[in-house]
Amino acid sequence: MLESLAGQSRLPDEVTIVGEDVGDVPSEFPTLRPRFIHLPGSSISQARNAGAAASDPRADLLAFLDDDIVLESNALTAMMDFWDKAAPDLGGAGFNVVNHPPMPVSRFKRTALAKKLGLYSDQKGAVVRSGFQTTYGYVDADMLGSWLPSWAVVYRKTTFMEYGFDNWFEGYSYLEDLDLSYRISRRYKLAMVSDARINHYPSGTGRLDNYVFGKKEILNRLWFVRKHAELSVGLCYFGLVIRTSLNLWSSVGERDRRCLQRVAGNLVGLAISLRQRSQFGLPATPRNVGIPFENCHEGNDARALTGRRAS
Repeated sequence: MLESLAGQSRLPDEVTIVGEDVGDVPSEFPTLRPRFIHLPGSSISQARNAGAAASDPRADLLAFLDDDIVLESNALTAMMDFWDKAAPDLGGAGFNVVNHPPMPVSRFKRTALAKKLGLYSDQKGAVVRSGFQTTYGYVDADMLGSWLPSWAVVYRKTTFMEYGFDNWFEGYSYLEDLDLSYRISRRYKLAMVSDARINHYPSGTGRLDNYVFGKKEILNRLWFVRKHAELSVGLCYFGLVIRTSLNLWSSVGERDRRCLQRVAGNLVGLAISLRQRSQFGLPATPRNVGIPFENCHEGNDARALTGRRAS
């Protein structure tokens, strides 16, 4: 990521790396002048919040870039051009993933019933009543959406500092980007910028094991849905049961032990959510988390860059 960032036609005004070990990064990329925040043991949400809180007070925009993305040479220029023309009600904008893999869609999702119940939508970047989101994939024109993935995204700084990532999402987090961006979308517009192109190469290391991910798949989704009165907890449970069933079908049909571990996590997550519903005692309206976080524990690698818009 840093190599592609250093090769941009327009460099960022400030680069902050949040993680456990800086290595030789400053000497390898002198044009970026990166600084390092040492936060071992923190979650992705906490690391990103820490990077935002430490940003230059003069910055208008905050960008978050994961270390497994590669920007095309004019990606930042295209993004800044978009922001220069943006209306004041734009809260965030995402980079366009050129190599986004096709996402499999189950037969049930394709049915009119699934769409009518709010379990799925054909629209890109949508959040349906069940609390499930649809992906953007590659977009060939700028478009508005209801959420933004956090692997490469830019937020207006004043907007981000008002909301911030929810530190409830621990470790690898999962859905922390949906949670933040959907809260922001209730008041501000979100866009995907077609000319700000990147490639995403997800790392096979540092991910959750399948059992833990299975639990988070249930609990994190419910945590998100219970924040919003317009979303349906009942439909969310219905969608999660379908998701668990599909995982089970895959584990049996493909004899995939990893899928079976994920199903076990799903079942435990469902049991926990039903047994301890009081732990989700959240208000019906969205909760603004805000920045900075005084109790920011230290954590996983996350990279943030901040930039001031050109006058």
